[in-house]
Amino acid sequence: MSTNYGSKRVVVGAHYGLRDWLVQRATACLMALFTVIIVIECLTPGEMSYAKWAGIFAPQWMKVLTFVMIASILWHAWVGVRDVLMDYVKQMAARLVLQVAAIAWLVGCAGWALQVLWRI
Repeated sequence: MSTNYGSKRVVVGAHYGLRDWLVQRATACLMALFTVIIVIECLTPGEMSYAKWAGIFAPQWMKVLTFVMIASILWHAWVGVRDVLMDYVKQMAARLVLQVAAIAWLVGCAGWALQVLWRI
């Protein structure tokens, strides 16, 4: 006789719709907040020049905030792309190839963002 303690957890199949919905909303809120911060920075008095633009992103906290923003965009994009692929690409092998390509592209974008922000 088997005794099951705790809640049952589904380990196969999709079953993560609520989590993905919450991720999409949370990352969208982060993107909106970052956009407001950048718009406020750009509307401050003074000529808009390369020096001002570079000055906005010079502090370490702004670089970290920008990378968090980029990570949010990448996560937001991954959830969206994965959902579209799961809905419209029925052949498992093709979907897997496209998902791996999307992950590789998103990781490349993250690396590029690191390089741009910190000049690695």
